[in-house]
Amino acid sequence: MYKMLAFFILVFSIFTFSIRSDAVDLVAGEQVFSANCTACHAGGNNVIMPEKTLKKEDLDYNSMNSISAITMQVKNGKNAMPAFSGRLADEDIDNVANYVLSQSEQGW
Repeated sequence: MYKMLAFFILVFSIFTFSIRSDAVDLVAGEQVFSANCTACHAGGNNVIMPEKTLKKEDLDYNSMNSISAITMQVKNGKNAMPAFSGRLADEDIDNVANYVLSQSEQGW
């Protein structure tokens, strides 16, 4: 009985702390986005290439609708977008990718 109770407490704790860290990551992602991305991508738009916004429809159309795709784009850049690898920590880039995907799903 005690082993089962301990197991459920452990699972509950892991689940609770993982939700909490995701919320912190989104806040950190928003801060990094605001400091580094809003000049071109305010509100999920794209001032350089208006057809390539960060809105869900455009991310889906351009196959940029995953954390890994967004992370690769941010790290390596493409066309007018500069590469942020070496300028931002990997954790910051992951946080930005999570933030962008979250915002796109919420409609910016």
